[in-house]
Amino acid sequence: MFAHTDFETNGRAWFRNAVPPADLERLAKSFPADGRAGDRPATDSEAAHYFAGPNPVSDIAAVLGLAPAPVRLAVFDKSPQTNWAVPWHQDRVIAVTGRHDMPGYRNWLPKDGYWHVEPPPEILQDMVFVRVHLDAADETNGCLQLALGSHRSGVVSSSDASSLANSLPIENCIAAPGDVLVVKALTLHRSASSAAASRRRAIRIDYVDRLALPPPLQWALPA
Repeated sequence: MFAHTDFETNGRAWFRNAVPPADLERLAKSFPADGRAGDRPATDSEAAHYFAGPNPVSDIAAVLGLAPAPVRLAVFDKSPQTNWAVPWHQDRVIAVTGRHDMPGYRNWLPKDGYWHVEPPPEILQDMVFVRVHLDAADETNGCLQLALGSHRSGVVSSSDASSLANSLPIENCIAAPGDVLVVKALTLHRSASSAAASRRRAIRIDYVDRLALPPPLQWALPA
């Protein structure tokens, strides 16, 4: 059962066995066939169609009081061929259709056909990201690690990220296929390289009130 107080305190919530195997097989079709480590699925991809309609993740979003339509999708495929590690950090960028210089929006970067930009902190404070695990994840294959409660410190500089994270409880996000993890966007997180021969695939879905983005800015992922 979802515990709102725990979510607000620690910045994460688990929903175990939330996505059935048939749905995971459908979502797997959105992973790059060329072996890339990650991708942002196109708006006509299987994943985009899946999350635009009724699905277990949108039901979880409703439980959390989130806007029903996601604002960004990404897929990650960590394997012996596409291995990586990332240090403690916050994800502080959003994807939009075009660049419009506005107060509070900085660090513009074109990538994957869209513009990425760091929005004002108030948008990030209300954003969450959801991870749908297609494969088992644990310490052997570079599972996500969270610094619990770090979201309450607001925007954290890269130079302070490690010291803050190591002052807090750290959770290894051990998951089975179909498990769903919801994380407040400003939570510090990292992952180590995989030491296993297996794949560690996950889909990330970002949720925030779509009306939080002022015109003429538009989310890259349409409603």
